[in-house]
Amino acid sequence: MLETGLDTQGNDEEVGKLTDGFHLIIDALKLNGINTVYNVPGIPITDLGRHMQANGMRVLSFRHEQAAGYAAAIAGFLTKKPGICMTVSAPGFLNGLTALAHATTNCFPMILVSGSSEREIVDLMQGDYEEMDQLAIAKPLCKAAYRILHVEDIGIGIARAYRAAVSGRPGGVYLDLPASLLGQTIGADAGAKSLVKVIDGAPAQIPSPEAIERALDVLKSAKRPLIILGKGAAYAQADIEIRAFIEKSGVPYLPMSMAKGLLPDTHPQSAGPARSLVLKEADVVMLIGARLNWLLSHGKGKAWGEASKKFIQIDIEPREMDSNVEIIAPLVGDIDSCVKALLQGMGEAWSKPPASWINQVSAKKDNNVARMASKLQNNNVPMDFHGALGALSRIIAERPDTVLVNEGANTLDFARSIIDIHKPRKRLDVGTWGVMGVGMGQAIAAAVETGSPVLAVEGDSAFGFSGMEIETIARYDLPICVVVFNNGGIYRGTDANLSGGTDVATTVFVKDIRYDKMMEAFGGSGYNATSPDELRRSVIEALDSGKPSLVNAVIDEEAGTESGRIGNLNPQSVVSKKQAT
Repeated sequence: MLETGLDTQGNDEEVGKLTDGFHLIIDALKLNGINTVYNVPGIPITDLGRHMQANGMRVLSFRHEQAAGYAAAIAGFLTKKPGICMTVSAPGFLNGLTALAHATTNCFPMILVSGSSEREIVDLMQGDYEEMDQLAIAKPLCKAAYRILHVEDIGIGIARAYRAAVSGRPGGVYLDLPASLLGQTIGADAGAKSLVKVIDGAPAQIPSPEAIERALDVLKSAKRPLIILGKGAAYAQADIEIRAFIEKSGVPYLPMSMAKGLLPDTHPQSAGPARSLVLKEADVVMLIGARLNWLLSHGKGKAWGEASKKFIQIDIEPREMDSNVEIIAPLVGDIDSCVKALLQGMGEAWSKPPASWINQVSAKKDNNVARMASKLQNNNVPMDFHGALGALSRIIAERPDTVLVNEGANTLDFARSIIDIHKPRKRLDVGTWGVMGVGMGQAIAAAVETGSPVLAVEGDSAFGFSGMEIETIARYDLPICVVVFNNGGIYRGTDANLSGGTDVATTVFVKDIRYDKMMEAFGGSGYNATSPDELRRSVIEALDSGKPSLVNAVIDEEAGTESGRIGNLNPQSVVSKKQAT
């Protein structure tokens, strides 16, 4: 709140108490329950961050806007409210765009708020400081984009951004704040009246009774049914209803990586260890908050076998239906409403799937689990991925409230199937794009938003994208243990330069890096682990401390495969060196 002074036209008469753009932005965010901001300070938003802190908001400053954006995106996933990332203009805005597009692709509610140059200069291209038409650049990469030019529009502008981010299929929203807006003044009473509280920002979208009946008829007719849970199901926070539906149906279910824990991975109906079998053999597949994109081989091809399949799909976006294959029973609505309606429609006497199918899935699970058991118990030096991840899986089983953040190539792909998750929204990873560099931002937001301890399991390449954010972790004294799987390179550390020159291969890092020393430099605890037993002891000690820590987990440099388990997506040259020359 400002004292008396000039009005917005510069008149010198008394205008009573004033407020300005800085304070109205803060008031509008707080009115809508937003009290945490992830940012990188600088011109023109430095003072906005200071005022936010002075008004009781939590403002966490990062070393790079991309990591701040990933933090905001995952905060949206965890809270169902828009995560806020605040950046400076032009270069800072561009750094935040990757995270904004990532949020939109993954359906995470997020608002990227960026300061910008003055419109009258930008539109005439007169060369302002960090001049850029940011709104035009952002529009193709997000769900909605808005610019606020007048102080009296701040309330409605933030309300529109909030509602756009959370309603329907959630996503990223861009909000452009020219520098001059922040200093504009308005009478305090008029400013208060201009604020808007968003009511029912994500209203329920009820499925039609006909769609429910059709879906249940198709599911009831199945001989080999399968339910696939996607991260949309985890976002919905309809945990009790989803579990009740799956258990009442008796249908085996397959959780996508960020849906793990909606039911414990050890649940008897979990088909995770029999993934290949159930995808190939199922005759009816129900998708709950999952999309038939590349992560599910688009619903066709070799992964899905030759058995004829019927698909049921629950999604809030009608255009998602029939995206790759025919959806014979589309259920359009929010997941909570759809699952509740399905439960009600099942009645008391629901017939569960044939015992032959359940027994077939169980036998495959038991066989695969037994086959992997010895690999996950090994104590090899140097470590392989199985032994190291087996040790971490046992820690998560003992501490199910720990949030697991996971990224990398082999580190990610092996961990998806090795580390069981026991509670909802306790596994966060790279999402639909498979983008690297999300780890430190997600770990920070998970610690801030949930208050739970966080275990961030990183490939050494993935860690490099945002590794300086361990200073941010240390600065805010967050209960995060980072484990870097260090095999000296991208995929592995043994590749050779095919030219025979002195440069190392394009995928090789400096040998014997000690990432733990980085955390020690910032005042946290560092550990060097060379065996699964050492890794287990180090991680337990780090988590028990509740302090920032980093474990350098030395992995055999020969361990790892090209692009993890998706090497088939990496084109191979068919022209020999001799032919090329």
